[in-house]
Amino acid sequence: MKRPVGVLISGRGSNLGALLAAARAPDYPARIALVLSNRADAPGLALAADAGVPARVIAHREFGADRAAHEAALDGALRAAGVEIVCLAGYMRRLTPFLVGAWAGRMLNIHPSLLPAFPGLETHARALAAGVRLHGCTVHLVTEGVDEGPILAQAAVPVLPGDTEATLAARVLAQEHRIYPAALAALASGVAGPAADGAAALANPLPGAASAA
Repeated sequence: MKRPVGVLISGRGSNLGALLAAARAPDYPARIALVLSNRADAPGLALAADAGVPARVIAHREFGADRAAHEAALDGALRAAGVEIVCLAGYMRRLTPFLVGAWAGRMLNIHPSLLPAFPGLETHARALAAGVRLHGCTVHLVTEGVDEGPILAQAAVPVLPGDTEATLAARVLAQEHRIYPAALAALASGVAGPAADGAAALANPLPGAASAA
C-alpha cells in the first residue's frame, strides 16, 4: 500500500518533479496525493497537472497577516486528501508551531547545504565565501527551528575551482533529486530515522571527504 503524500511548493517544483517520477515506480512506497502552493504562479503546479495529481492554490496573501488561518487551510486540505506525510519542496514560507506540530515526525524538507552548515538562505554564495571544499544537500525532519530538524540523508559535492553560485547550485540540485525520493521512501517504509549522533552518513561519500571538509 502506497502511503499518500502531500507536497508544498512555492516555485518551479524541481524536487516535486523528482518525487513524482519516483512515485511512478510500482514498488515505490509512497504516492503524491496532493500538491499545494501558496502562489498561483508557481510553475510546479503544471508538473502536478501533467502527472494527473490534484493541485490547489491556497494563497497566503488572501489571509493577510493571519498566518494561523492560512496554515489551518493548508492543514485542512492535507487531511481532506488523506495525506500521511508532507514534503516541503521549495516552499518559501516559514511555518508556525501549529503546522510543524500537527505533522511532527511526518514532515520532510530538503535543504541545499550539508547541515548544520549554512542553514537559511543563499547557501551556495555562503559556501563559496567560506571557502569550503565540500558542499551538498540535506533531507531532514521539520521542527520549529530553521533547518534544525533531525537529519535523514545527506549528499556531498565537491566545490571546484572556478565554481559560481549557478554551477555549484546545479551540482547540488542533481543530488537533491536523488536523495529526496530515497529519504521519502525510507520514511514511508518505516525504516528512516535520524542517526544516533544527530548526523546522517553521506549518501555519496567522496574519496578524501573527511580531509577535504
